[in-house]
Amino acid sequence: MMRKIVMALAPVLLLATLAACNGPNRTFGERVRDTVDPPSGPVERAGRAVDRTVDRVTPN
Repeated sequence: MMRKIVMALAPVLLLATLAACNGPNRTFGERVRDTVDPPSGPVERAGRAVDRTVDRVTPN
């Protein structure tokens, strides 16, 4: 049971560390998007941070 809980929380820890890397380095467009359409919760906020981090590492 404890192993399942740890395995379920592992991605959350990974996403939190990736989201922490992406602080004030937002572009103008990202700031506008966050102002006009703010993240509806911590999961969406972490998802946007991961997307931005991946886009900076490997541009589309």
